[in-house]
Amino acid sequence: MNLKLLGEVFVTLLVILDPPGAVPIFLALTGQMERRHRHRAALQAVALALGVIVAFAVLGRQILGYLHIELPALQGAGGLLLLLVALELLTGKTDDPRNQATTNVALVPLGTPLLAGPGAIVATMLFVRRADDFAGYSAIAVGIIAVMIIVYLVLRFSGLLVRILRPSGIEVLTRIAGLLVAAIAVQLLADAIGAFVTTYLHSPH
Repeated sequence: MNLKLLGEVFVTLLVILDPPGAVPIFLALTGQMERRHRHRAALQAVALALGVIVAFAVLGRQILGYLHIELPALQGAGGLLLLLVALELLTGKTDDPRNQATTNVALVPLGTPLLAGPGAIVATMLFVRRADDFAGYSAIAVGIIAVMIIVYLVLRFSGLLVRILRPSGIEVLTRIAGLLVAAIAVQLLADAIGAFVTTYLHSPH
């Protein structure tokens, strides 16, 4: 196994996925759920994120090429989706448990685009492009799985914070998470617009 590549994949994806940074958003979206539903949401979110990253690792270039989608468009779509989630967090629409579907919250926005976002997808596609043998591909696979296990454990045991914060603390955390998600969304949109502008300026007229 290519240990150097394994280390690079592990560190890069761990930084991009940022498990501690995902905790406030995860609790904001699942803090009103029962514990078993919150645990299931964590598992579903990580499983979906793993599936999306693996799918793009294997077929990413073919999928985007077939649909004629550029990476900045993927970033922009993720940014718009997160912006809608941020507005719900900031306006309190996620506070009522009756408005929440466990699977929906786990899949969107937790699984994607928060965990399996443009950054993780692009990074994985670049690592796959560098690998040229079984040792390289196995290192990438082990790195991805190791990071996902860490993300799951962090989200799985974030419920300890729910008991500490109580409902009032969760409400405050929800508003803070809304600001964080809005900032992530704006950054994704800004990066996408910048990439489009750069591509346009450098394209032949």
